[in-house]
Amino acid sequence: MPLVPMKQLLDKAESGGYAVGAFNCNNMEIVQAIVEAAAAEKAPVIVQASQGAIKYAGIEYIVALTRLAAEQAPVPVALHLDHGTSFAQVMQCIARGFSSVMIDGSKYPLEENIALTKKVLEAARAVGVTVEAELGKIGGTEDDIFVSEKEANYTDPEEARYFVEKTAPDALAIAIGTAHGQYKGEPKLDQERLSLIRSLVKIPIVLHGSSGVPDDAITEAISRGVRKVNIDTNIREAFMGGVKRALAANADEIDPRKALGPAKAAMIEIVREKIRLFGSAGQA
Repeated sequence: MPLVPMKQLLDKAESGGYAVGAFNCNNMEIVQAIVEAAAAEKAPVIVQASQGAIKYAGIEYIVALTRLAAEQAPVPVALHLDHGTSFAQVMQCIARGFSSVMIDGSKYPLEENIALTKKVLEAARAVGVTVEAELGKIGGTEDDIFVSEKEANYTDPEEARYFVEKTAPDALAIAIGTAHGQYKGEPKLDQERLSLIRSLVKIPIVLHGSSGVPDDAITEAISRGVRKVNIDTNIREAFMGGVKRALAANADEIDPRKALGPAKAAMIEIVREKIRLFGSAGQA
């Protein structure tokens, strides 16, 4: 089926009390693994492209790969821009066929973030594209975006209420203790802050940096209103693990398919596992 707006998936998740997995892609095998895993689990899914993915593969390739995978899939697929940094980039992604975009204005003062988000919303809604916004800085590295521990800060509930009142995005990414990249220790989520924010904003909440967060913490966050869970690092780990195992078994191998095949299989397994954890299996 054609790519669908992410809002369509999140609205259904809101009614059903589960979360939709959003998985970052960088190449053909990753796109295939994400969509094949979703099809196997009969689950809706979000394929995401970050700044690094766009630089590496190019917008046209990402759109073409994901659109083809979606057209051949028996489940709904959304294509989402992860951490869009400017109005111009968001417009470029919309023009190329993304069905959903994130505008990350969290590095700006509150009023500037509001103004930028409103500008994106006005343009995106005119063409039926979903918009995710962010309030609060999520630590760690997401390709070209780096937020130090010192700069990272939790989302203020009252600011969240004010921000959503002024902008009304389709979903809101918040900072409650997660981080991008691999964790050095076990992350501790501020679940009470999440509940308070959710009670004030009444829109789907997005949890970034979810690779490495304990399963029980993810499940609790979903029960408190998270409707989109982002996974990137776990996919990278599965991909490289599959490649390394294949090459360790035969160091003289020259056929890339013999390494990329096992990598794809490993990614399918981790995506299926996450889909089941998020409660979206069987919800397509």
